[in-house]
Amino acid sequence: MASHSSRSSSGWPKSNNQSNQYTGKYMSGNSTPLNSTLNRSISLYPLTNYTFGTKEPLYERDSSVPARFQRMREEFDKIGMRRSAEGVLLVHEHGLPHVLLLQLGTTFFKLPGGELEAGEDELEGLKRLMTETLGRQDGVTQEWVIEDTVGNWWRPNFEPPQYPYVPPHITKPKEHKKLYLVQLPEKGLALMRQKKSLKDFYFNIQPLNEEE
Repeated sequence: MASHSSRSSSGWPKSNNQSNQYTGKYMSGNSTPLNSTLNRSISLYPLTNYTFGTKEPLYERDSSVPARFQRMREEFDKIGMRRSAEGVLLVHEHGLPHVLLLQLGTTFFKLPGGELEAGEDELEGLKRLMTETLGRQDGVTQEWVIEDTVGNWWRPNFEPPQYPYVPPHITKPKEHKKLYLVQLPEKGLALMRQKKSLKDFYFNIQPLNEEE
C-alpha cells in the first residue's frame, strides 16, 4: 500500500482524514493486479486553475452509426480487433468532482481519446490522441501523466452494446476499450471547455459509450 501524502494541499478534497481520499482497486486488462492492489489518494484541483483555449470543432470520423460499424467490420477483416484508449480527467468545482468531456455536436459528449493505430502502444497512443484533441496550439508540448487503468470495455459484435467483460460465448471480440486515469497538473494546462459533473457521468452512460 502506498499513500501519496506529499500531494499539494491545494488539491481536492481538502485534508479530512480518510473520508477525503479516493481509493480503489484497479486491475489491468488481463485481470492481474497492477503492482498489487492500489489504495491511495488522487489530487483534484479547481477548474479555475486551468485555461481554456478555442480549437476547431470536433467531428465524428463516421457520418452515422451504421457507417462506423461498417468501417469497423472492414478494418476487422484486415487488422483484427479494434483497440481504443480514453482518458478520465478529474477536476473539482463548487466542492464537487467533475469529469472533463469533449463535446461533439450539440448533444454528444465523450471522454478524450479514440482509436489506436495497429501495433501502437496503448499509453503512447492515448498521449497522442489527447495531444491531438486537447493539446496546445502554440507548439508547447504537453506532458500527460497516465496513471492507472480504471476500466475495460469490450464490444462483442459490430453493434452498439459494450460490456465490462468478454461474454463467455465470444471468442473474437470486435473492440477493446481501456479507460485510464490521467493526473492533471496543479495548474498551467489548457483544456477544452466542455464538462459534466461526476453525477452526470454515471447517469449518462449511453452517450459516453458512443451509441447515439
